[in-house]
Amino acid sequence: MADLSRLLAPRSVAIVGASPTPGALGNSVLRNLERHGYAGNIHLINPKRDEIDGRPCLKSIDDLPDGVDAAVLAIPGPAVLDAVRALAERKVGAAIIFSAGFAEGGEAGLAAQAEVARIAAGSGMVIEGPNCLGMVNYAAGIPLTFVEAPVLELAGRPAVGIVSQSGAMAVVLGTTLMAKNLGITLSVSTGNEAASGVEDYVEHLIADRATRVIGMIVEQFRDPARFLSVAGRARAAGKTIVLLHPGTSSAARESAATHTGAMAGDWELMRAKVERAGVVLVDSLEALGDVLEIVARAAPLGRGGAAVLTESGAFKALTLDLAERIGLELPPVEGATAAAMRAALPSFIPVSNPMDLTAQALVDPDLYRRTLEPLLEDPAYAAMVLAIIQTDETTSARKFLPIIDAVKALEPGKPVVFAGLDDGAAVPAEYIAALRALGVPYFPSPDRAFRALRHLMRHAALDETRSAAAPIALKLPRGVIPEYRAKQLLAPTGIPFPRGDFAESIEEAKAIAAGIGYPVVLKAQAAALSHKSDAGGVILNIGDSAALEAAWQRLYANVRSHDAAIRLDGVLVEAMGERGIELIVGARNDPDWGPILLVGFGGVTAELLRDVRLLPHDVPPEAIAAALRGLKQGQLLDGYRGSPPLDVEAMAEVIATLGRVLAGTPSIREIDLNPLVVYPQGTGVVALDALILND
Repeated sequence: MADLSRLLAPRSVAIVGASPTPGALGNSVLRNLERHGYAGNIHLINPKRDEIDGRPCLKSIDDLPDGVDAAVLAIPGPAVLDAVRALAERKVGAAIIFSAGFAEGGEAGLAAQAEVARIAAGSGMVIEGPNCLGMVNYAAGIPLTFVEAPVLELAGRPAVGIVSQSGAMAVVLGTTLMAKNLGITLSVSTGNEAASGVEDYVEHLIADRATRVIGMIVEQFRDPARFLSVAGRARAAGKTIVLLHPGTSSAARESAATHTGAMAGDWELMRAKVERAGVVLVDSLEALGDVLEIVARAAPLGRGGAAVLTESGAFKALTLDLAERIGLELPPVEGATAAAMRAALPSFIPVSNPMDLTAQALVDPDLYRRTLEPLLEDPAYAAMVLAIIQTDETTSARKFLPIIDAVKALEPGKPVVFAGLDDGAAVPAEYIAALRALGVPYFPSPDRAFRALRHLMRHAALDETRSAAAPIALKLPRGVIPEYRAKQLLAPTGIPFPRGDFAESIEEAKAIAAGIGYPVVLKAQAAALSHKSDAGGVILNIGDSAALEAAWQRLYANVRSHDAAIRLDGVLVEAMGERGIELIVGARNDPDWGPILLVGFGGVTAELLRDVRLLPHDVPPEAIAAALRGLKQGQLLDGYRGSPPLDVEAMAEVIATLGRVLAGTPSIREIDLNPLVVYPQGTGVVALDALILND
């Protein structure tokens, strides 16, 4: 972990490029420091000025005293490298580079950024940026940014730490959190991350007692393995990380590459890995602020669904629609809870979830407490949403005050969220403040509340169990390992393949076919022929010895016609299999993120539906089965419209075995079993093809 203290809590600051011009970057940094009452030494550097607003100016960095803690470079990009070298000579501890035009600007910029990193490594200087907006340590009152930073007092408020590659988005998120009356301990924009990255600042916030939750906006993790390690430590320390990561579209990935100088990554792979490490992944800027508020303000959320109290039958129907659309679980009210609710409600209000209280609470304000209490005690519900019609100040008083009293009396041990149905209603600010003081987030719209809770509930429901089975180490040759050899190497692990064998001559092929019985299939085998079908290298339904001899000749001719340079090792002769449900199964050791499994439904709809899921390599078979059941075609596994249930247990075991091979043989770059055919329950599975790429 880098020592960030001289950057985040500097006792002295130099502003390189100080200016008297309002709005100039150097001037804005100075104004921020003065507004926050910064008590350390401030050194202004401007070769054309003797003083700025009564403060003396130095002519150059060379005039600085040794050992200044932090310097802000508010200068054009071409002057940055010389400035960084001069700062290193003066033993300055840290620097913030605002200028753009580095890695995101082409080869010359990339080379300049690499030189910044080299200087930082050689001098021990912590550098934030380039291409960043700086940082604000709100807890210490130290704003090293050119964006106007308001003075914030934490004053016991739940506090959030912000770590963002985008400076603009860090500012936007900070504004959102301030509007929710949340505290902010630190807001830092890392920009191009030449010599410090998001991992460094998250690590700092894990150790910061005042920071309850960490909000991140990241376009590309430059050190994924380290981030996963840091995220694991955050979870162990009880600190939740909430992440917004654009890049689900190809256009967004291209934009990230030009914006931050990052290379586009695989979003789904990132998702599988960071969620496994305990990170809550959200899909919008609104959701990021909303989830951060719930985590920072409300009681911890466990496993379960949501209970909704509202005052409109039409909104009840709308809630059911939205819940189905976004996958928010709304468990029915049952058992003792249903009995308690029945006793609490007038006879004309049916017990349900969502619960339409009608307008009855206007004449019976204790109704909120009587219905809240049994729902809060029911473990089926992880959170409560009060979706209330506010209307005006008079109506609000009749509703907010008894709700506030009910929350005070009940002291909920799970999140209670207030969501106004009528955004823009005249609600006295003191009611909202009173709810927030009790740990109840206030949302201007129920849709946002439901979506935020769905993110948290999905995170709480993730299966964190890890397979206890030992890794499997294989001794493999390097390079592309063709199908016949891959099957020979994988068969001892328990992965089932069709009956058959490898033949180098037509005589061997005939003997194999006679042994396993017709019909058979022929498959051309060569390391250079990974896509056999494209070359006519697969011939099916060969019924007898004569047909086999003709097929052998045709197969070799097909491959020669496709690419005369390919020399076949031989031919794989296998029994024709029965039809079943085809799965795509693969595994890879990603150079950045590590081992990952891909599972999904194949067949003719594979490319059309893209019904696949990436999973951590160490998930147990039960979690694999659950993940496949959650796909679009998941109902096929348990029998659909009269079809028999499939052998899900055998399927999951094969996929888990592939994960064990990946864990035990890190040199494997990729394994494909495509397709894996699943048969009815009790009859197993068969991997029709296999390919290994080994480094």
